[in-house]
Formats: sequence, structure tokens, C-alpha cells
Amino acid sequence: MSNDYLGEFEQMVLLSIMRLTDDAYGLAIRRELESVAGRKPSTGALYTTLDRLEKKGLVQSSEGESTQERGGRPRRYVALTDEGHAALARSRSRLMALWDGLESALDR
Repeated sequence: MSNDYLGEFEQMVLLSIMRLTDDAYGLAIRRELESVAGRKPSTGALYTTLDRLEKKGLVQSSEGESTQERGGRPRRYVALTDEGHAALARSRSRLMALWDGLESALDR
């Protein structure tokens, strides 16, 4: 057993990035989390998580074009790496194994 466990919020961020494909950047990820998962993380929490995921090698970031609407600052786009995809697959598999046979227990 490896120590590559993903926390719930990390999984949500990675899944949001996967859903957004080439348009994954901070505000878009935050909006995706809010609209799909009902979570509205603080900007600090989101960027701290993105930095941690990048240090783990699960995402990679790149700068976009500078825009007037952002005061001349470029957007920071993020994308899943191959290891990020693999980590999500492992996490899903582990969770599905734990859920196996328990679906009816929630109907009580």
C-alpha cells in the first residue's frame, strides 16, 4: 500500500480540472466546484491545493496571455499530468472497493 492517498478536496480539484480540460484556471475551477459539487473554497485554499498538487507532480501549470481584465496579469492554467490521471484512477478504485456491497445500507 502506497502513501499516495488523495484527500476529498484534492480529488474534487483534480476532477474539476479534468472536466474543464484546456480552460482550467483558478476562477474556472472554483466555479466548477461550486456549480457541480456545491463547494465554494476560498481563493487561498484553492491555490494552496493547486500548489501542493503541482509539487506532487499531479498537475502542471502554465501561464496564459496577459489580459486587461486581470490588470495585465496572465492566467495560470493547470492540467493533469499522467500521474494525476493515475492517482485519480487509484483513488476511484479504492473508493469503489469500499462502497462495494454498501449501496443498500444508505437506503435506511
